[in-house]
Amino acid sequence: MLVLTLKTDQPEAQLCLYRSDELIVEEKWVAHRQLAETIHKKISLILQAQGKDLNDIKGIICYEGPGSFTGLRIGLSVGNALAYGLHVPIVGAGGEDWEATGLERLKDGQHKGIALPEYGGEVHITPPKK
Repeated sequence: MLVLTLKTDQPEAQLCLYRSDELIVEEKWVAHRQLAETIHKKISLILQAQGKDLNDIKGIICYEGPGSFTGLRIGLSVGNALAYGLHVPIVGAGGEDWEATGLERLKDGQHKGIALPEYGGEVHITPPKK
């Protein structure tokens, strides 16, 4: 089973492909403010490098946080959209062992159809400037 993982909580983003529990490829890049522009290209490139395409993905794991609001929002939006469009399960996981936790959840069928962010605190909305 080919699994795509996404971690977008920091300026350095990370994508990985796993075959079952085995890491096949890892891609890290400084995405910073270009994450929305680069994430789809990076997914496409790591799949092509392995002779695969989107239809080969059978599960998705997203880092759910805590972390950057915008980074998590982009990564989880991409992960959820791919899971929905490809009709594959998605799980969110946090902490240092998030990938291992996510792989276990996928294996055990512990997916809810959507991965939600955990920002690590209350939302702080800045009032508009007059």
